[in-house]
Amino acid sequence: MTEPLDAQPVGAFLDALASSAPTPGGGSVAALSGAMAAGLVSMVCALTVGKKQFAEIEEEVRAIHDRAETLRRELQALAEQDIEVFARLAAAYKLPRTTQADAASRQAAIQQVTRLAAEVPLRTAQAAAALLPLCTALAPRVGRLIVSDIGVAALLARATVQSAILNVEINLAGLEDQIYVRQTRARIEDLMVGLSEETDGVVEIVRGRLNQ
Repeated sequence: MTEPLDAQPVGAFLDALASSAPTPGGGSVAALSGAMAAGLVSMVCALTVGKKQFAEIEEEVRAIHDRAETLRRELQALAEQDIEVFARLAAAYKLPRTTQADAASRQAAIQQVTRLAAEVPLRTAQAAAALLPLCTALAPRVGRLIVSDIGVAALLARATVQSAILNVEINLAGLEDQIYVRQTRARIEDLMVGLSEETDGVVEIVRGRLNQ
């Protein structure tokens, strides 16, 4: 049985990523990028809590830390789920299609799993987007020596959303249920509203503080 992603050494994961194996692939990379963004937010919070000069915001920072850790765990799980769903989809494509009944059963299985294969990266995009308000809240208020980490987190979060959406779209292209496709594309559009502006706003704050 393959070792879970979060139990693998970084080098082993990168070797697997660079191999001819289809997984881990872009979906898992997107989710792990988001998990790293969440980890940076948590780190900044951990370095802020308990410092006298930040006593006034400590309660808020603790709440942000808890939210970031929840999102990190979710994104780590989604990275693993992406691999699991791919395996199910590959198995569906291998189902027999000798008879019309076989072919119909196979197509139904493919459609069912393809829909799930779109849902997993959509959840990745949603979780990553939820990190940006945390970055916005922290950027102007935490220590200047760690503010660049918030900038990195925001940029990674945006990249995660954009990358995950690509994985949603490639699966939507294979779905027959056009109502679901339209609904999901509407959800994608909602996620993209203000994404770049919010990220750029965080980076602008970070850059301004670096030059103080």
